[in-house]
Amino acid sequence: MKLIHLSDLHLGKRVNEFSMIEDQEYILTKIINIIDEQQPQGVIIAGDVYDKAVPSAEAVELFDDFLYRLAKRELKVFVISGNHDSAERIAFGGRLMDRSGVYMSPVYNGRVEPVTVQDEYGSLNIYMLPFVKPANVRRFFPEHEIVTYTDAIKTAVDEMHIDTMQRNIMITHQFVTGASRTESEEVSVGGTDNVDASAFDGFDYVALGHIHRSQKCGSEFIRYSGTPLKYSFSESKDQKSVTVIDIREKENIRLSFIPLTPKRDMVEIRGKYNDLMLKSFYENTAYGEDYMHITLTDEEDIPDVISKLRVVYKNIMKLDYDNARTRHNAEIHGTENVQAKSPLEHFNDFYEIQNGQPMSDEQKAFMTDLIEKIWRDEV
Repeated sequence: MKLIHLSDLHLGKRVNEFSMIEDQEYILTKIINIIDEQQPQGVIIAGDVYDKAVPSAEAVELFDDFLYRLAKRELKVFVISGNHDSAERIAFGGRLMDRSGVYMSPVYNGRVEPVTVQDEYGSLNIYMLPFVKPANVRRFFPEHEIVTYTDAIKTAVDEMHIDTMQRNIMITHQFVTGASRTESEEVSVGGTDNVDASAFDGFDYVALGHIHRSQKCGSEFIRYSGTPLKYSFSESKDQKSVTVIDIREKENIRLSFIPLTPKRDMVEIRGKYNDLMLKSFYENTAYGEDYMHITLTDEEDIPDVISKLRVVYKNIMKLDYDNARTRHNAEIHGTENVQAKSPLEHFNDFYEIQNGQPMSDEQKAFMTDLIEKIWRDEV
């Protein structure tokens, strides 16, 4: 059986206040074209269908149109909810849509029954586990010690009682330890949302969502498909793709990756203002309508620079300066290590900027307790 693995559509997303809906409509049509070329029997969407729990009307209409086009091709479609989705909204109408071959993950209730499909190699069981936190699983299994995300996923998987003699696919939406993040994902305090890949032992393929960069996690067959579009400039060098799974006999799986070309790319350039505005420079580039992150290296700020740059670079999303002043500020406030800092360190930096002095030990202790309490309540 051939399946297309997608995830993290984030329909309705805005990036730096730019609506991505037109780009998303374009890329979904490209995916339909790939489906027509590849002729799969099914499509997997591993969570984060929408960018918000309450999506916009245009995002819902876009997904409705995409599902309709898939159903017209008589494909099996498997959709789970991600951390950005409302599990209840994704589940709505699921039992009715089953009849059309469109399977929407129900809200997690302690049981995950597989959808079993047949091909020339026999039965293929597809398990759909939506995004869950430890508290979601703990509720149904109070007798189990469920503290971490790994505990939660292992408990949920153990309760599936999978037959490892058959072919089994898991669809889920979690952060598997070791995956390479990008700036467009939500980061949890201290990395406590990590799930160890061993939680998925027994599955022939694990179709993951949540991380926006296409990659494997330990095994070649525990994979993130990544987003179909770039949603941050940390992804500017990435090649987005569609993952094609060809699963034949058990332990005979072939993977291929079909590149996706967006309507507008995300591009980063840097240099002095006058150099970037030279006709000889911009006419030899293919940026056109691309979304731009421009870093100016001029020592002095250019008045009304955004308006001037937009004469040439229409879709500037982000503008920075890299000069002696900005580097000095970065050294003072440590902004070069934003990703590596803990929430307490970020708050301490903010406090110092606002008050001209660092927090006292008593204040740090108070904030540490508060951060830990917030995270406990969340998980």
